[in-house]
Amino acid sequence: MLDTKQYKNYNLSIVINKKLKHSYLSITKEGVVKIKTPSTSEQFIYSFVDDKEQWIKKQLKKIENFTELSPIPLHSIESVENRVVYFAQLMSLHYSQLKFRKMKRRWGSCSSTGVITLNKALFFVESELLDYVIVHELAHLRHMNHSKEFHALVREYLPKEKEYRKALYQIKLT
Repeated sequence: MLDTKQYKNYNLSIVINKKLKHSYLSITKEGVVKIKTPSTSEQFIYSFVDDKEQWIKKQLKKIENFTELSPIPLHSIESVENRVVYFAQLMSLHYSQLKFRKMKRRWGSCSSTGVITLNKALFFVESELLDYVIVHELAHLRHMNHSKEFHALVREYLPKEKEYRKALYQIKLT
């Protein structure tokens, strides 16, 4: 059962599912507070929102600060492929395959078999941010984690790593 309510200044989307054991909270990109819960009690739902209000405010603030992707592509597939080859050679790393796909939550991934997958949204970001994601994923070929050594490797090639990562977090993926 789906219900929408206004509570405080929040737009709530309430999904009641008796099969759930716990209640879950998330925020949509549009700023709607989504609650999945087994409880049909309005009092419980409002109390749940009150308990999580600091987290909700923090998430909504993040959404307010999102920037949009460029409306036109800034890079072609060939130019991105060339950047991957360039950084792979520079870092003396070898990947097995390069793929592109649309992702909702990630900019890229690297598998243990050396397959690098990049989000198609990267065609719409600034060159420094594209380079950061490429170097980040290539670094996973040496360190399959986010350890100090991993970040040191990324910083070796992109000293402004933290700045680029923060800028990527501010971009709204659709």
